[in-house]
Amino acid sequence: MPSHHLSWLPNRISATSSYHGLGTRKVPDFMSPTIFISAGEASGEHYGALLAAAIQQQLALKGRTAELFGMGGERMQSAGVERIVRSEDVSVMGLTEVLAHLPRIYGEFRKLKKAIRARRPDVAVLIDFPDFHFRLAREFHRLGIPVIYFVSPQLWAWKKHRIRLVQKYVRKMLVIFPFEEAFYKEHGVEAEFVGHPLAEMPRPAITREQFAQENALDPTRTWIGILPGSRPHEIRDHLPTMLDAARRLANARAQKLEFVVPLAPTLDTAQRAEVHRIIQNFATGLTVRLVEEARAALFHARASMVASGTATVEAALIGNPFVVVYRVSALTYAIAKRVVKVPHVAMANLIAGKRVVPELIQNDFTAANIVQQLDLLLPDGPARESMIKDLRAIRKALNAHQDDKGRKESGAIERAAAITIGEISSGSPSPAELIVQS
Repeated sequence: MPSHHLSWLPNRISATSSYHGLGTRKVPDFMSPTIFISAGEASGEHYGALLAAAIQQQLALKGRTAELFGMGGERMQSAGVERIVRSEDVSVMGLTEVLAHLPRIYGEFRKLKKAIRARRPDVAVLIDFPDFHFRLAREFHRLGIPVIYFVSPQLWAWKKHRIRLVQKYVRKMLVIFPFEEAFYKEHGVEAEFVGHPLAEMPRPAITREQFAQENALDPTRTWIGILPGSRPHEIRDHLPTMLDAARRLANARAQKLEFVVPLAPTLDTAQRAEVHRIIQNFATGLTVRLVEEARAALFHARASMVASGTATVEAALIGNPFVVVYRVSALTYAIAKRVVKVPHVAMANLIAGKRVVPELIQNDFTAANIVQQLDLLLPDGPARESMIKDLRAIRKALNAHQDDKGRKESGAIERAAAITIGEISSGSPSPAELIVQS
């Protein structure tokens, strides 16, 4: 579902000239650049951490290093990004949900602006999280700092009027879905499909037996993934219904089932404790294990129920048959129905151009409906085989920059890092030349 993160933040920054008319600030090769990187959600924060590491790796080849700061989670901090704001303090989704947290969110926004003005980075990389980041982009524009936007907001689905903000404030869009490049170019925005970072990741190396041992699972039993979302309110809204479906599945099937719930790395101790409480209240009599690695869980699960979001792309790329679910407040859903102009909610279906995976949204999101769909996907048969085939095609579509023999020439993260460095380096090689070959 589309997000309404921060549509009501005061718009106190004005700019009249087009961003593309501004010159790019160049940093001599002997100097260390300052780079701002910002991500507000678990998936973007993961990419931000990978991007930070790739930037430092590519600069190290030239005997240089970068000063990185911005907004992110613990993974970005571990990758060397100084966190001015923690992403978990501003990640809220839904119209009514945002209103309750607006004062705190705006306070964090002002903290970032103060740091940006004081440190004047050479380039800014904004990752998804559009309502927050478009306002930051205005500030960068005012300061004459080029903006690279990595992972496009879903303007092609809703709020198409915001393309004006991209045209005005963004130097280049780095998109991870192939159809997005054409959309932006049609609107006069410089854009490049760099590939999807998740499509380039190898399958998890951990064996089923190792995964079972680490997470107290029985490797002889059938495992089903439950991915309720990465935000606390998503977990509260989704997990009880998903556990109800799990109980119905377990009661109706002869073989023993076990259920695996990956925990988002952005959840703090209190939020993790709440997940435990929900499981204790709604999963009596079931074997439910909390795990840390979503990709490994998807890789070894027979099938999954997945909240709409990046986890659905992960499931599709892993090749795990799944059902998409989502629920928001009644007001948020009513507004979304009026503005969303795409035929599907799940990204897998949008990429495929057809209904590959079932979508159970809002009132259709019931335990009975989940069971009905998973009953088709758990056994071997036409439904399961057809979905696996379609998911394989999606993975191929998201792998960009291959040579004629299908070998990868560069990865999405490496290309994004090279393009970022290219914006600030004077007399440096082209982005393609800077890429670290895999």
